[in-house]
Amino acid sequence: MITGTAPGTTIGTVRIPGSKSLTNRLLLLAAAAEGTSRIHAPLVCEDTLAFRDALRECGIPVNSSALHEYWEVTGAGRGPDGRARVWCADAGTAARFLPPYAATGRGIYLFDGSSQLRGRPQRALLEALRGLGADVEAGPGNGLPFLIRARGLAGGGISVESSASSQYLSGLLMAAPLMRDGLRVSAPGLVSRPYVDMTLALMRRHGAEVTRSAAGDLRVEAGTYTAVDTAVEPDASTASYVFAAAAVTGHTVTVPGLGTGSLQGDLRFVEILAKAGAEVRVHEAATTVTGTGRLRGGFTVDMGDISDTFMTLAAIAPLADAPITIHGIGHSRLKESDRIAAVAQNLRACGVDTAQGADWITVHPGTPRPARIACHRDHRIAMAFSVLGLTRPNTLTLDDPHCVAKTFLGFHGELRRLFPWYELPVEGNKSAEERR
Repeated sequence: MITGTAPGTTIGTVRIPGSKSLTNRLLLLAAAAEGTSRIHAPLVCEDTLAFRDALRECGIPVNSSALHEYWEVTGAGRGPDGRARVWCADAGTAARFLPPYAATGRGIYLFDGSSQLRGRPQRALLEALRGLGADVEAGPGNGLPFLIRARGLAGGGISVESSASSQYLSGLLMAAPLMRDGLRVSAPGLVSRPYVDMTLALMRRHGAEVTRSAAGDLRVEAGTYTAVDTAVEPDASTASYVFAAAAVTGHTVTVPGLGTGSLQGDLRFVEILAKAGAEVRVHEAATTVTGTGRLRGGFTVDMGDISDTFMTLAAIAPLADAPITIHGIGHSRLKESDRIAAVAQNLRACGVDTAQGADWITVHPGTPRPARIACHRDHRIAMAFSVLGLTRPNTLTLDDPHCVAKTFLGFHGELRRLFPWYELPVEGNKSAEERR
């Protein structure tokens, strides 16, 4: 990894909100644990609030400090007991993590979400739950809405198709200690493996016994989670935007709290920026990226394990001196939007030559022209193209700037604080309710 700091650049310390992936996993594990867990510095955004409120609907007490410095979750050491309509809003983690947890309990749980979330796949998860003996009633598409009549899960052995999302596997793993016989699971086609590694690390912190075979299959023993107090790291996926902004502006930014001990695989995005010519320092407690005034291209990179950051690279790729090809990202077509198609569409609107396939995209160098960016209600599309907008002031327009609230309500303000010339023209004023 390249190290060093270019002389004469502005150094900014960035305020990145907490990790959504960590926050929602910690909420679920705290709900399943016996006792009260305190989650310090949780991410407060549409997705985590939806997850928190869904737990409350399931009868789990979740209390917040006055300014959300921490959330306290009191679990009973088992699955929920009762009846609930579980509204997942736009949160994919709620729709994938909470059903296995509910199935280990008792009662009737109706899961539903926004129109956007209803379009995202759930089949592999529901089939896995049925294979474990759960009573699941769903429509012809095996997606939201669906009903779970919970009477506990025996557990046992199962295979989970994981080529579309790793969240199915994470949800089943976190519920596994609450199953009577634990769980033995294989995950053919697994994508985004670092997120599963994050899940396992957090489960072990809460007292779960997990082993992995030589073939990669996982075994989770039946048992009880222990309540734990945990501080949430800054979100590495969100940090990718400010790291990329430093790389393309020649400035220096530092993100405290993201360092060598991070549980988040998306921090590896800075390795790609180093390959593209940025100077990168990863310390124990912080990461710093400095732009060098030149972005190198001419390489191909597999971003399958860190696919939430591929849009960040693709959006700045036109500024490189040669084409950049990103592959291994086919599952990104099944996220909040078809992200490969959305990135290609917006780059073409900017006059940038692109090519795409089932799991790849190639972006050629070019000078972006004025364009209206179609966000597709996808926070990561909006944030990625905001970084490109830094280099072309008053050139790009977002059609839905407020969709960033899904994970980072203050994104535009923070970018403006770091880069005072940032005045990305925006359109629309959609509320969260209108975006459903």
